[in-house]
Amino acid sequence: MQDIIQELEDRRAAARMGGGERRIDAQHKKGKLTARERLDVLLDEGSFEEFDMFVTHKCQDFGMDAEHIPGDGVITGWGTINGRVTYVYSQDFTVYGGSLSETHAKKICKVQEMAMRNGAPIIGINDSGGARIQEGVASLAGYTSVFQNNIKASGVIPQISVIMGPCAGGAVYSPALTDFVFMVRDSSYMFLTGPDVVKTVTNEVVTAEELGGAKTHTAKSSVADGSFENDIDALMEVRRLFDFLPLNNQAGCPERPFFDDPKRKEPSLDTIIPSNANTPYDMKELVLKLSDESDFYEIQEDFAKNILTGFIRLEGSTVGVIANQPMVLAGCLDINASRKAARFVRFCDAFDIPLLTLVDVPGFLPGTAQEYGGVIKHGAKLLYAYGEATVPRVTVITRKAYGGAYCVMSPKHLGGDINYAWPTAEIAVMGAKGAVEILHRSDLGDAEKIAALTQDYEDRFANPFVAAENGFIDEVIMPQNTRMRVARAFASLKGKEVTTPWRKHDNLPL
Repeated sequence: MQDIIQELEDRRAAARMGGGERRIDAQHKKGKLTARERLDVLLDEGSFEEFDMFVTHKCQDFGMDAEHIPGDGVITGWGTINGRVTYVYSQDFTVYGGSLSETHAKKICKVQEMAMRNGAPIIGINDSGGARIQEGVASLAGYTSVFQNNIKASGVIPQISVIMGPCAGGAVYSPALTDFVFMVRDSSYMFLTGPDVVKTVTNEVVTAEELGGAKTHTAKSSVADGSFENDIDALMEVRRLFDFLPLNNQAGCPERPFFDDPKRKEPSLDTIIPSNANTPYDMKELVLKLSDESDFYEIQEDFAKNILTGFIRLEGSTVGVIANQPMVLAGCLDINASRKAARFVRFCDAFDIPLLTLVDVPGFLPGTAQEYGGVIKHGAKLLYAYGEATVPRVTVITRKAYGGAYCVMSPKHLGGDINYAWPTAEIAVMGAKGAVEILHRSDLGDAEKIAALTQDYEDRFANPFVAAENGFIDEVIMPQNTRMRVARAFASLKGKEVTTPWRKHDNLPL
């Protein structure tokens, strides 16, 4: 018996060493943790339960039959984050460069399927050289099976990808299909075709970092939702995000103890709107002052900065926030902002996370670049996302809400449940100057008359009361009471139920 136990311990020790001491040292010299070290940081201490530790590849070609490393380049299992279950896989770059084989893929598929069956999120840590060339089409079939499971899990359980090394070729599609993607600066990259191929085909000279590094994907492509300085920072931030998310689409939002009075007033909000309507202010200040303990987890902070998306808590429960940011492009909506916000709205709706929309939007960004880029269809994505959302929705208009942009930002007629406005709100088809120039073209030469007409338009329409008189705004509220009013609104909507016509699926304007 003792011999068998010793053999088990020896096998476990060999599996834990992955590709061996030399390759582990090489990983550390790059400033990267090993696959197992990453799981130690991500999960609660002592909570990890591993599956398939002794699985090895089945390849017999190109000399692969001479070496069989236990685990085959990926560590899979489950553990807890602050006591809540999650399934995980972590690719081990020290074993065949973390390349994906048929066996490697089967291990990932197994935990994906277990996560779906048991209603728990799945977190994938990617650090891989791609498909294992020695296995040819079998490895490609493995990737496709992983993608299929990503698609099946979408909207059922939260899926998080953490890129902590190379992720190239077909490998990038699994993270792209998940709900959140995070990267590590200077040590992770994602691209379909690498710098050498790009140079050969297009004669462009570009580095891996420029082509697919963290800065590229967080600020330009929007493939990644956030980037962090090193492995530990990234994993700790994933733990923080995890606390905001439901375990699955039927579990409801997690609730945590809170120590912030829901009736807290913020007198500073009474003066946050500048007297000059064209002067910007920081919408993030409002978000922080509304949330429990000023805790705001921002998503895609570096992309489309003219709109804010992220999670807060109100009375201990998660709420998704979408807010125009007047500090950037005056808060105008454009292609990127519409895409960013639409995806976030759809995620929240899929997982029954209530939505708070803070509106200060003068319109859609004009210009040929926007029109040629399809701003109509991209703007329709946000319109569609709000229109199909059935979760509790509260909207607060702080200042401008003009034209088509007003229609897109969760108004009453698009299914907003409770819509508030501050006294400073301006709800109209367009700004006073533009309206007067259209309505009184014949008087454009008379500056004094135009000024008087503009002032008259502002007095009549640059306020929330016309909309309130028509029932499009439920109440005009004092800014300092916003936290209390919003918290009470969401409390009143907890029993909301919506029935929709049967359909196989929708046809989002992609």
